[in-house]
Amino acid sequence: MNEELNYAEMLEIPVETVTVHRKERRKHHEPDLREQVVEQVNGKMEADPLYAESTPIERDARPQTKKQRTARRVLIGEFVAVCALCAVIFITNLLLPASAINTFVRGLVGGNAVESDTRTYSDFTLSPVVRKSADVTLAVSSTGVLSFEGKCSVYAPCEGTLVSVNGNAETGYTLEIKHSDTFSTVIGGVDAVYFAEGDQVMTNVPLAYTDGEGEVRVTFYSEGNVLTCYTAQDNHLAWS
Repeated sequence: MNEELNYAEMLEIPVETVTVHRKERRKHHEPDLREQVVEQVNGKMEADPLYAESTPIERDARPQTKKQRTARRVLIGEFVAVCALCAVIFITNLLLPASAINTFVRGLVGGNAVESDTRTYSDFTLSPVVRKSADVTLAVSSTGVLSFEGKCSVYAPCEGTLVSVNGNAETGYTLEIKHSDTFSTVIGGVDAVYFAEGDQVMTNVPLAYTDGEGEVRVTFYSEGNVLTCYTAQDNHLAWS
C-alpha cells in the first residue's frame, strides 16, 4: 500500500484521488482433521489384518440326540420328586409330628449326637431315698407307691437327669428323674429342690428336702407303667 502512494506522489497525483485496491490472498484449502483420521483408519484396516472385521461365532445348532433328551427328562423327574418329598415332609411335620417319616428324618439330621439308652429298670441298683439317720419309716402300697413322713433330705434312687420340676413351696414340688429311655422316677411332696431341670443327679448327693409336715411319695415307672416289683426294708430298696 505504501509503495502505491509513493508512486502516486512521484507522478504528482494528489494522494486523495488515489484509490487503492487490495488484492485478497486466496487461502489454501486445508483438509478437515476428522476426515484425515478417518482416511488413516480406513487405510490401516485395509492393509493390516489386525483391524479386520470380526465374524460371529457359529454355534452348533444340531438337534439333541435321543440319549440327551432322555437324560434331561430324568433330571426333571428327579427334581419334581425331590420337591414332592419336601412338601410331604413339611405337611406331615405340621399334622403328624410323630409319624415314621418324621422320626426317620430327625434321625438322619440328628445323626449320632444323642445315643439312645435302652437299659431297663432291672439294669439299675436301687439306692435309699433317705439315710439311716433320718427318723422316718418307709411304706409301700399295693399300687407301688413308696411314701414316708419326716424331716430329712431326699435322695435320687438311681442316677439320672432331672427332666421336670413342678409345683411351689406352699403346695410342694413334684420332680421327675429320667434314668433311661424307659425307666423313670417321680418324687412328689418335697418342700425344696436343690437342682434345676436338665441337671444330672447322683444317688449320694441330696436331691430335695422335706420339712416333715407333708407326705413324700416316690413312684417308679417303666415304659409309662407303675412298677410294684420292689421292696423297702430298713430304708433300703431292692427289686423283688
